[in-house]
Amino acid sequence: MRFLPVSLTTILVELADLDETLALFAALQADPIDGIEEMVPAARTLMIRFRPERMAAADLAARIGTRDLSAKIAPSEHLVEIPVRYDGEDLRDVADLTGLSVEEVVRRHTESEFTVAFCGFAPGFGYLVGGDPVLAVPRRKSPRTRIPAGSVALAGAFSGVYPQASPGGWQIIGTTPVRMWDIDREPGALFQPGYRVRFFDMEAAGRTVSIPEPVAKADRTVAADAPQFKVLAAPMPAVFQDLGRFGQTGQGVSASGALDRAAFNAAGRIVGNPANTPALELTLGGFSFESTARAVIGLAGAACPVTVRDADGRSRDFSILQPIALEPGDVVTIGHPKAGMRAYLAVRGGFDVAPVLGSAATDTLAVVGPEPVTAGAVLALKSRKEGLASVSPDELRAFDLPSAGDVVTLDVVLGPRTDWFTQKGIETLTSQLWQVTPQSSRVGIRLAGEVPLERKDSAELPSEGTATGAIQVPHSGQPVLFLADHPLTGGYPVIGAVAEYHLDLAGQIPINAKIRFRPIGPFADIAATR
Repeated sequence: MRFLPVSLTTILVELADLDETLALFAALQADPIDGIEEMVPAARTLMIRFRPERMAAADLAARIGTRDLSAKIAPSEHLVEIPVRYDGEDLRDVADLTGLSVEEVVRRHTESEFTVAFCGFAPGFGYLVGGDPVLAVPRRKSPRTRIPAGSVALAGAFSGVYPQASPGGWQIIGTTPVRMWDIDREPGALFQPGYRVRFFDMEAAGRTVSIPEPVAKADRTVAADAPQFKVLAAPMPAVFQDLGRFGQTGQGVSASGALDRAAFNAAGRIVGNPANTPALELTLGGFSFESTARAVIGLAGAACPVTVRDADGRSRDFSILQPIALEPGDVVTIGHPKAGMRAYLAVRGGFDVAPVLGSAATDTLAVVGPEPVTAGAVLALKSRKEGLASVSPDELRAFDLPSAGDVVTLDVVLGPRTDWFTQKGIETLTSQLWQVTPQSSRVGIRLAGEVPLERKDSAELPSEGTATGAIQVPHSGQPVLFLADHPLTGGYPVIGAVAEYHLDLAGQIPINAKIRFRPIGPFADIAATR
């Protein structure tokens, strides 16, 4: 085993192959080590998030290093059959790459029995192994910007089915009408780690497949006389957030959650809500709503001006970080921030929002969680009285908010794939300024620098787990700093990760600001303690 740093709370265990990875994963599930929070298996790595106050990384590596990797995982009794129309636009290319006819590619694919090794990339995306080795083909040199949901595809030793429309570089050989991911199904992911999978040719089998219609969601229409906020303007859709959705990595679902956790927590304290009560994350201000009831709101995060206009047309101005009392008919307008990027709006008692998979966090990449809030939406308020604390008028910012044009320094843990880059590439990461581009989002901050990061070669990295704060480097050499809605696994090398104590700051960096990465130490493997 090789132990590599990912961040201050995460390590990557590199193993010889997938069998060893799954054996270690199974061993740690059967006999857990106290302090391990979450594990993400991949092609030949196991990413482990742990609590450093309970165990140092070197001690954890020592404990893991004693595990037996010789055990084989017993095959599951659960078999999933997937109907396929072998009409993929890359089917002919796959035939050419393998030296087979199209008919032979289809035959070998349908005669294989696959196993779901792990899930990642997107909710419900299972990496399937065990197919005919002749069908191992490389990813496309130029990934597509959109692959339709239901696309059956190949990449390296894996087969898979795209659960939703998304970018991707796998070779598409067919399509299936089966829904791979359905949040209203239990479990939501059709493919679960360990399940056996077979594909069959719908046309050759002469079989028609009946797909049940999605279950209609219960109507959550807000009663006219219920306390509510009527959204009047939302130039950027607001999203509900809490501290995140944990324990769902087996289905390929990452945590998501508020990008500035300190500001989210402060907004809740301002109105006296219990910890982790969902709030609205507002990006770049411009949000406006009318209250139909008495309420107390609080805002924290980006420095947005707040104006309240009452039913008689009189206006009052407020700043963030203070409780604001509202009366029926008051219209609240949250202006554009002078500094920072995201503000958090909390209301005393909380919003009446239904959790999804145990959390109210909205994951914009995975499309999991409550719907984004746009103009015309009606937000129901809870009438909860119990569990509330006194309002907090004395909240302070956790850090100075950055503005466009500012240079923001972020501390970085080098790894896990720093050694995939030349010394010049590593020096470029830390010596030049990286500009935040308009293509940034909750998924990640896309950066642009004068000099791209130089890699040692163009080798392809088997998919492996990625952490919030990871600095992933695609072939362009222009890095992407992953934020809370990042994919659970990725196929490009990660040169480093922003230290956890600077993640809130990263979530507030606006477009056209510049980032300087400051390593907190040299890159080195984690040496297990004796």
